[in-house]
Amino acid sequence: MNTKLVTSCFFVGVLIAPVAGYAADSMSKDKPSVTEKVKESVGDAVITTKIKAEFAKDKDVSALNIKVDTDDKGVVTLSGNAKSQAEADKAVTLARKVQGVKSVRSDIKVQTK
Repeated sequence: MNTKLVTSCFFVGVLIAPVAGYAADSMSKDKPSVTEKVKESVGDAVITTKIKAEFAKDKDVSALNIKVDTDDKGVVTLSGNAKSQAEADKAVTLARKVQGVKSVRSDIKVQTK
């Protein structure tokens, strides 16, 4: 029950932040406009949020200990700590299944006892 609330709050917060900068738009043809940058940023944030939501739903993966970063090309980097190699592998598998993910790079460190 708490996991759904945390996931919902996280999702809303991630989506609101980039949208705040939507009002301004650049007219330059040489570089992406502010609107284009915001759209990319929102797209990246959506992918990151979907992955974190998958982690939160899965009892074998710690959504709090594994960090997710998505670049503007859909490349996801996972970092942080996992209790086992199985947890790290599961995190990568879950991330790869999310729509919009082009590839996943794992920098997850497995804690040894």
